[in-house]
Amino acid sequence: RYEEGTLESRFAGNLTEVCPTGVFTDQSHSDHYTRKWDLQFAPSICHQCAMGCNVSPGERYGDIRRIENRYHGDVNGYFLCDLGRFGYGYVNRSDRPRVPEYKASDDESPRELGVDDALARIRQALDGANRVIGIGSPRASLESNHQLRELVGLENFSTGIEAGEQACLSRMDELNRNCGLPIPTLREVEDHDAVLVLGEDPMESAARLGLAIRQAIIAPPADQAAKLGIPAWNAEALKTLAQDHRQPLFIAYPAATELDGIARPRLSLAPDDIARLGFAVAHEIDPAAPAVPELSPELREQARDIARTLKAADRPLVVSGGALASTAIIDAAGNIARALARRASRGGLVLVRREVNSTGLSLMGGQTLDWAMDELAERQADAVVILENDLYQRLPAERVDTALQQTEVRVVLDHQRTRTFNHATLALPAASFAEGDGTVVSLEGRAQRFFQVFEPAYLRPETRIHESWRWLHALSARGQPVGAGDITLDEVTRACAEACPALASIVDAAPDANYRIEGLRLAREPHRYSGRTAMRANQSVSEPRAPQDPDTAFNFSMEGYSGYQEPRQQVPFAWAPGWNSPQAWNKFTDEVGGHLRGGDPGVRLLSPQPGSYRYADPIPADADAESGCRAVMLPRLFGGEETATRAEPIRQRMARPVLHMAMADATHLGAELGGLVTVSGDNGCVTLPAQPDADWPEGLVGIPACAAPGAITRVPVTLTAGPGSTPEGARKS
Repeated sequence: RYEEGTLESRFAGNLTEVCPTGVFTDQSHSDHYTRKWDLQFAPSICHQCAMGCNVSPGERYGDIRRIENRYHGDVNGYFLCDLGRFGYGYVNRSDRPRVPEYKASDDESPRELGVDDALARIRQALDGANRVIGIGSPRASLESNHQLRELVGLENFSTGIEAGEQACLSRMDELNRNCGLPIPTLREVEDHDAVLVLGEDPMESAARLGLAIRQAIIAPPADQAAKLGIPAWNAEALKTLAQDHRQPLFIAYPAATELDGIARPRLSLAPDDIARLGFAVAHEIDPAAPAVPELSPELREQARDIARTLKAADRPLVVSGGALASTAIIDAAGNIARALARRASRGGLVLVRREVNSTGLSLMGGQTLDWAMDELAERQADAVVILENDLYQRLPAERVDTALQQTEVRVVLDHQRTRTFNHATLALPAASFAEGDGTVVSLEGRAQRFFQVFEPAYLRPETRIHESWRWLHALSARGQPVGAGDITLDEVTRACAEACPALASIVDAAPDANYRIEGLRLAREPHRYSGRTAMRANQSVSEPRAPQDPDTAFNFSMEGYSGYQEPRQQVPFAWAPGWNSPQAWNKFTDEVGGHLRGGDPGVRLLSPQPGSYRYADPIPADADAESGCRAVMLPRLFGGEETATRAEPIRQRMARPVLHMAMADATHLGAELGGLVTVSGDNGCVTLPAQPDADWPEGLVGIPACAAPGAITRVPVTLTAGPGSTPEGARKS
């Protein structure tokens, strides 16, 4: 580079792995530098979005020091986005809860409790309650959500997802089974030759998917490369062949996206118009699909152009999701997929979810968060157990406050001090992804296991952190002296699979605790690991026994198998003689850029079911800007995920939240660029500086994710300009 500054790419962190000599380093690792062979690793899954990228977190002295990409032939390959690479800082925060806590009221300071005392108090409180509601979480593992459901009963279990988002998730699950097109892997996404994106911004909501779409668009036609004998690995020759050639990419989304530069002109539309466009495209592909009445000539011509392109493509791809909280958009994407499937197209359908286990929790099922809040507010239950979920991120503060104030017993399990955690009468410290084991399901329906990187109590003996599923198992043993450690991962995973038919295959997501290679367990530490005997010398000169792991096949030490000769799926770290850099992954794959010789990890839970697929009928009425104003939540890579926003590197990259709005609406309000505008409605209120945009659709405002509760998008809103606005500066529904 010729000048200092932040690298613009969302994948710039991969430079630290591409460089074989370590010349490129990242600042977050340099702040607490540890040599690679002095780190303890475990196979894990990135928890910052729903993509399910495989990672290898490295720990030293009880802190995560860095996250490395873990090769997966079908998902992330060699690349990881910067959110996944640098968003781990919340694991190391000093203000995390580490012991059980108790307080009689919100006005009191929390008092620390011993484990036995805390479990006894919670059991007594739950036993004395008339009814207990359980609120799960899409950022918690399947095992933890299952144990909560077992504790409170199926009829009292809520997913912890607000109603609008849960409706979108249910619709996406149904489409993935009943649309006729498969869910492509990221590797397969790169092979598609025409892409339609409806109501999503992949670079913000699932950056690794956005990169795969980009690679598909800039790739030269496969038949040209084959005709000239250019192999797929010869990137420079393929780039020369492609030159300025672009495969067709259509994007219908209200805001500008990072993919606009390689796409056809973006269609800046409101959610209802995006849905109408999608329904019209489906009708143009297959006349049997319902037609769209009173569609504008411009949109109809756009629909014809998109339909012609998708029909002419060998492998068309449709991408949509719940970013704009519109089930109509998802239905429209489903109709296009069904129309393509009826043409026997070799296409694919990708539906983007928001959080790491949104897909898994949706498959498990449960009541909405709105239902739980209503039950508590109406005193239909007098106790609640909240699992790793900050309710204030999902519903208006007033609604959550009312529900919690009406509830006498509030038990919260979490690894962060969230606003919800601070309202707990009894709180238990949960393990983060680096301190526990569990299973999550990605947006492609792939169930994957993440494994504990380190035992937090080894270097911090005062710590009483456990996986949430361990705590909940101990609480479910009413009247019995059962501790948090009296259950194993394999037991709870099998119980979850048996209780939920849709999740029956999760036991095959990874080998169980009895897995051995040549009679050996697997090592979490490289054989060159040093300094272990001195780690606790400040506490005691006597070195304790290394922590034991009854849940997995891994050792918390360098003892065990760590080679590459025997094929295996779960690889904590990649090393081979003479290969200290990530290029060592080449020793674990069947070919460079291929698949792991032991098979790529995970098991797919979602696939198209045979049968005839009926087209969706509802078509939203023509959007009318004068009929009212709606809000949409805009996903953002840096700042849109609840836990990663607590990591300092991510906080430094977070853009200032602004309110996206049409230029005409800003003029009507009398709001200028940067002037404060308040968005208020029945489901929340937020004040942000205005960002007028000539291309933004009228009657719609865009709020950055995490700047307001997600439920604000479900009802009409009122806009009010701040001081200095014109007298008529308000717009209502």
